[in-house]
This record gives sequence, C-alpha cells and structure tokens, in this order.
Amino acid sequence: MPDISATAPTLGVVDLQDFESYRATVSHAVVALDVHANEPERFRGRLEAGITGDIHLFDVQANAHAVHRTPALIAHAAQRYFKFSLIERGSGMIVQDGRETALRPGDMALYDTDKPYSLVFDDDIRMSIVMFPRELLDIPTELLSRITAMRLDGANGVGAMIRPYLSTLTHQIGEVDGHIARRLFRTAFDMVGTLLESELGDATTTSSHDGLMRRILDYIDEHLTQPDLNPSEIAAAHFVSVRHLHALFSDQGTTVSTVVRTRRLDRCYDDLMNPLLAGRSVTTIALDNGFVDAAHFSRTFRNHFGVPPSAVRRDH
Repeated sequence: MPDISATAPTLGVVDLQDFESYRATVSHAVVALDVHANEPERFRGRLEAGITGDIHLFDVQANAHAVHRTPALIAHAAQRYFKFSLIERGSGMIVQDGRETALRPGDMALYDTDKPYSLVFDDDIRMSIVMFPRELLDIPTELLSRITAMRLDGANGVGAMIRPYLSTLTHQIGEVDGHIARRLFRTAFDMVGTLLESELGDATTTSSHDGLMRRILDYIDEHLTQPDLNPSEIAAAHFVSVRHLHALFSDQGTTVSTVVRTRRLDRCYDDLMNPLLAGRSVTTIALDNGFVDAAHFSRTFRNHFGVPPSAVRRDH
C-alpha cells in the first residue's frame, strides 16, 4: 500500500487529465493494477480517496476502461484486501473465481485483491469502494469466495439500506475528519460485513469447519486484551491441535498471529483517535489491548499503518 499518513483521513480530490496519470494514481492509491483504455488520448478520470487506519474509501469517476489484477502483480506485491464496490453510474463486468458478472447502476460486488480479477467498464462510470484487510472480517475467506464477483442487490433487503449510506459517505469524504471520519468509515465496514453475512445466509452455519472458524475468530476478539493469548491457548479452548489450528488459518491465506496482531492494532488505532481516551498514554493503550512492550508496539504500529502511534494521538 502507499505510504499515506494515517493521521489524515482524506487524500483529497485528484482530477486526472490524462490516462497515464489515472493509471499511475489508481495503482498507487488502491492496489497494483494493469489499466487499459480504448481511447487513452481522450480519457479523463477523477479520484477522491480517504483512509483511517486499515479502512479505505474511494469515489472513482472515469471514462470507459478496464483494470486487471494479474498473477504477476500479486506475486510481486501481495496486498491481502477485500474490495467492495457500488456501481453508481455506468455498466460493466467483474471477473473472479471463474465467474463473470454484469453490473449495472445500483449493483454491488465483492472481490479479493489476493486473487486475479478484472473489472471492465463499457461506458463512463462512477463507483464507490470500501477496501479493508481480510483479517478484520469475522467471515472465513473460503465462505466469502462463494460470493466474490457476484451481483449483490443494492435495491432490496440489506443492500438497499447500505447503498445510500455508502454513496453519501464516499461523496463527502473530504467533509469529515478525525475521530468522526473513523467512526463513519468503521460503520461502512460493519455494514458491508452485515450485507455479506446476509448474502451467505445459512452457509455461515451449515459447515462444521466454517462454524469452528467463526467460533475461533469470536474467541480471539473476546480475548485480545490478554497478552498471553497464543495458538496453544486458542487451540485448547476449541479442542483442536495447534497444528490443526494453523492449518485452518493457512486455508484462509493468513496466520493466527497475523489475525491477532491486525485486530489488536485496529483497536489501538480506534483508541488513539478517540477524544474520550485522550487522558490515556500511548503505552497504556497498547498494554490495554494485549501488547506487552511499548517499543515493540510502536514499531509494529508504524510498520502496519505507516506512521507512529504518537502521530495519530497528536493529530487527534
């Protein structure tokens, strides 16, 4: 990911007057992509982006074009995020996991940046995007692979509730700041997770394997504040071997320690931005969320978010 200051939730508006600028900016701000346009000399695009912690929002407007996340790009720089897109204007097609799905205004779709995918837009488009690490979701990755590159209805059910919120938020990224932006972005992420669960329906509980993963993820969230949370304890609490526990997370393309670390860092980020916790030191927040060493926490936080925790606290 780009080295973007985590203390500034909005990257602002970028009007891109030529195709090469659009291709470079989109690949830098989102994930590395191969971008093509039929008429590059006439191409125009506009990108507004915001980030708080690990949650990214984008408002993209552009002429007809195509983007491809290729195996070579993934091998060069793995970026394990899910992207959830709402088509607001225009039409196109999404391809991933052996599926090709037409998208129209009001349709939504989920796709995994750690797998090859393509988005092909037939005409001028406007699109709202939420991007987040897979480790933050409580839904096993193999379950989510059942609905990647599928049309998610934005006109009915849960989708009809999420669509106006996401659209309004991405259109006004530059008008929110600090802790409020973090709360609003977090709500967008939670709403996306709710929609995905509703789309999966009974599939989230019918498989014993998937049910075990859900229980393990819930257990991790409930015990994040415990500094001695480790694979042995997690495995014992669920009556499985440590080897089996590691295999479960390997199947999700991650590790137990990565999930625990990512979720602890996310909680720390929330606390550092919360004005009600301004009286707590950075060290206290780290210890309250399961870290045992302030220096190690600071290094890990900087490596993950691109800025030290003190910068997030200072600016908010």
